Amino acid sequence: MSILCCVPVLECVYCLGCSHWLWKKCMYSAGHESESWGLATPDEFEPIPRLCRFILAVYEEDLHDPMWAPPGGYGLDPHHVILKKDYDQTQGRGDYALLLDNKLGQTKFDGGYVHNGLLKAAVWVFEQECEVLNRLLEENPSYSLTFVGHSLGAGVVSLLVLFVVQNRGRLGNIERKRIRCFAIAPPRCMSLHLAVTYADVINSVVLQDDFLPRTTTALEDVFKSIICLPCLLCLTCVKDTFTFEEKKLKDTRRLYAPGRLYHIVVRKPLRLGRYPPVVRTAVPVDGRFDQLVLSCNATADHAIIWIQRESQRALDLMLEEDQVMQIPAEQKIVRQKSVVEEHDEEYRAAIMKAASLNIPMSPSPSYGTFHDAEEGESSAGGSPSMWSFKGMKRKWNRFADRHFPMDDDDDSGDMILKKEESPALFV
Repeated sequence: MSILCCVPVLECVYCLGCSHWLWKKCMYSAGHESESWGLATPDEFEPIPRLCRFILAVYEEDLHDPMWAPPGGYGLDPHHVILKKDYDQTQGRGDYALLLDNKLGQTKFDGGYVHNGLLKAAVWVFEQECEVLNRLLEENPSYSLTFVGHSLGAGVVSLLVLFVVQNRGRLGNIERKRIRCFAIAPPRCMSLHLAVTYADVINSVVLQDDFLPRTTTALEDVFKSIICLPCLLCLTCVKDTFTFEEKKLKDTRRLYAPGRLYHIVVRKPLRLGRYPPVVRTAVPVDGRFDQLVLSCNATADHAIIWIQRESQRALDLMLEEDQVMQIPAEQKIVRQKSVVEEHDEEYRAAIMKAASLNIPMSPSPSYGTFHDAEEGESSAGGSPSMWSFKGMKRKWNRFADRHFPMDDDDDSGDMILKKEESPALFV
């Protein structure tokens, strides 16, 4: 009799728990993820609306006679387009079926994990266009090499950049600082340590509630369950909600959106309509678009046309604010330098936090004023996480010796702060 009485109680507890979870999910807004991030500046954000227009231009059959040009045009001279290939020429390497070609922990790359199908496409693109890129870099030695893509293409170019960085010798030993990538609305395509260590090269742009950077479920299961997709997404939300953040971070096979993140926020919770867009940026370790957002805009925010419009609005507002403030040119230069230093600090903080969580890390690349000691260590054998830990320990010891030297005449072992300060934490 007592057992029968417990059943209604358990049902009530279960219903209350589900109601509480549903209430939290319905109240969850994408703006919460980036509310602690810093604001992007016009100088660093300026390329994004322009590159979105370039992506839109890909859909034109004839660039000399465009049919779908946004206001102001695409911003490119058709005569300067060196090479343009159609879908048929990709031999199926640009199909969404690529997203199905992956299993958890299937493919390793540079000490981490990457999406198998997207990596295959990236390697194919590199092998096909390597000679063209090499020739253009030889003819224009002062130019940078910028890779841009949207959605599926964003995942391909992100992994293409990883492959290019690892094979710079095939492109005339191009310097790492001359390589850039802008992934617009990317899928989750690389493990956490790759997403962080390549943040000096890759920039990801996400508009508010976009579903793709947050989709953790295997896309193969999504397509198999397309008839009951709402049920699958609901189960995914439940699983992600009740999985501890630390457990997610320590799963080295788990994939994330790549590089430095730019989040364009255009809506506020419980308010109708769009607001003046705000762009926040960071290199986060946790809170890296880990939660699906139950929003009617989750698919609309993935569209490149909306990303282009909102990013242009955001840039116009940034420039207008700068003009109103009438910042002198000299102060703008100083601010640009400070932004670079802030990015360096964010990058270092992400590396240190990932290391503190015992997440396997490969030796970190140079990022602005951040230089890794003894770059040859990664090829000397051993575990990437072991070399990363030792490298950071040496850097910390050098930093402490430089700024907090021990008093040789004092047996107490107290540290004395030096008056001279270096502009960089690690050299």
